[in-house]
This record gives sequence, structure tokens and C-alpha cells, in this order.
Amino acid sequence: MSEKSFTSRLITKFFEKLLSVKKNESKELGEVKNVLIVRQHNQLGDLLSGVSLFRAFKEKYPDCKITLIVSPHNFHGIVKNKFVDRYFIFDKNLLFKPSYFFSLRKILRQGYDVAIVPVVVSISFTSNLIARFSKTKIRIGAESLDGQVNESAYLFDKRIKLDWRNHPDSNVSERCLDIIRPFGIDTNNYRSEITFDYEDLRFAHTFVKKTNKKKNQLLIGLHVGAGKPPNRWSLNKYVELIKKLNSKYNCVFYLTGSDADRDEIDYVIKNSRLPIRTFLNKTIPQIAALISLSELFISNDTGIMHVAGTTETPQISIFGPTNPFNWAPIGPNKFFLRESELIDDVEVESVYLLCIKILSSAK
Repeated sequence: MSEKSFTSRLITKFFEKLLSVKKNESKELGEVKNVLIVRQHNQLGDLLSGVSLFRAFKEKYPDCKITLIVSPHNFHGIVKNKFVDRYFIFDKNLLFKPSYFFSLRKILRQGYDVAIVPVVVSISFTSNLIARFSKTKIRIGAESLDGQVNESAYLFDKRIKLDWRNHPDSNVSERCLDIIRPFGIDTNNYRSEITFDYEDLRFAHTFVKKTNKKKNQLLIGLHVGAGKPPNRWSLNKYVELIKKLNSKYNCVFYLTGSDADRDEIDYVIKNSRLPIRTFLNKTIPQIAALISLSELFISNDTGIMHVAGTTETPQISIFGPTNPFNWAPIGPNKFFLRESELIDDVEVESVYLLCIKILSSAK
């Protein structure tokens, strides 16, 4: 046994002895007014895919208040979310700052009826520990994930076995509900949700007006970046697709992204030789508002794909290594294309023909 493994097991035993909670097999939660949900280790897409869990709580307990613990990387996705009453950004780098530590402590000591740590990809000891330190009557967490034992399951009194090995193509929006379904909490609506208001919509309308879009022109948005290189469709293919669409429809195009996508965005604009507008470094509600005004949105498999998935706008998501049945947005006008684990195996012609089908049916 390695020294690291020995030390890890020693720490685990220490926490188990100090913080272990007695397991409770009952599926009764009693009265639920205040709910704490911890999703601090999830990326933006994971968080947005899990909005169905928030909705399920609100459908079952309409008057309950949901407090959500998020991270600096994903909180943008739930700003203004109609299902979340309060959120707190957990940043471990600030834990030694007294003011921040006491703010976190205040949130955790509010007094909750239920604390839950949803699990869909991996188990987070930190998230489990946060739930354990909260002042909560009941704590719900994973006992195991696809056969892998949760070594910190002792932090929960209600422990749920999660196993999707027999359902490998189930969508994450549905999977996240499995941890609360044993308690009679569920929903038939798996769609995600980003709440944008009048100001966000006005901001989006102003942007569209500045594009000088004519009434008969189509507004098409694209997101050509992605945090993971294997999830990025070829920029040259995006350029070719834009040219083909413009030739047929005389479109107004815009690109979403941030400064991190600047090189990719500049390349597409330069090589397409069209007056493409950029919508960069905007808030998630503003992006959702703009996409909602569009006739079509095309993107890689990345966070903004999930943002577009919350709107009613027709959407094409291009996939490579990730299983689209797990992660593609859900909806009647949400489409995906995937040929293999290599995203560039998706041909421009395939995307173009799907665009034509979508835009033709929308007329």
C-alpha cells in the first residue's frame, strides 16, 4: 500500500469516526420548507442539466425555499433562476478569509429540512462534507455510483444507490432525479431553465437592431469554441457552413463566446468574409435572451449548448467524444449530430442539410 493511499484511508477513517451519521431507511421526509442543494463541483452544463431536480422540488413542495451552493465556475447558470431562492458561491480559496468563512457558516446554519448532494458524473467529498456541516434534519446522498462505493456515504442518513449501467443512454436531466425519486419527488419536465427578464431581452433586442437585420433575414447564432479541444468542430467547417447558409438564406450571423474564444472567433470572421457580429463576455441570461430571438443556434458540445437548450429556439449540437443521449438538450426542436468520437467526422453537408430541414419547417 502506498503512503498516499495509507494517508487517504487514515483521513477517511478519522472523518468517519468524527462525523458519521446513522443510516435511516425511511423514505418519509416530513414537512419540507427549506431545502439545501450542494452542486459546487459541477460544471455549467452539469448544473443546467440538473435544473429538473429544482423543478421537481418546487412541484412537490410549492412553498419550499431552495438554497443552492454553487462554484465560481457554474453559478452564472442559475442567476435569476425562478426555482432557486438563494445561492451561495463556494470558493475554497476564500475559506481562510474570516468574513467569507462566517458568511458560509451563516448559510449552512440557517436550518434546513433537507440537504441533498445530487450525483450524476462523480462523487465529491467536499460537497458531501458541506452537506454534513449544514444544520439539517435530513441529508440525502449517494451510497454508490454505478457500482462504485461512496466512501463518504457515512455523512448522510439517507443513502441512495445510483446505477445507470443498464441505461447508458439515459439523459442527465433525468438521471439527476433518481436520488430524490425514492422520496416521491419527481417531474415529467426534464427541460432546463434560464430565467431572463425584461432588461435582458431589451439588451438582446438592442444588439439585434445594431446588426441592421432586415425583416426577411434569418438570425442565426453560433458558438465555435469549447473548453475541451476534442469537443471543438473544425473552424474551417464552421466557415464553410456559414458561407453555404448565407448563400441560400442571406442570414445575419452572430458568434457567442468570451475572451478565451477570441482567436477562434477572429479566425471564423476573417475567413468567412462576412459582417458577423460578436456577443462576447455577456451574462448567461443575456445570452439566453438573444438565442430566444434567433431562428437557429448551432454549437459544439459545451456549456453554451445547454444555455441554448433552455430556449424554444431550434438548435443543432455537434458532438464528438461525449454521448449525446446523455448530454444533448431535450426538446422537440433540439437536434444533435454525431458520427464517432472524432467530432470532425461530422460533415458540413450533414449540418447544412439539417439546417435546411429546420429552417424550412419553421416557415
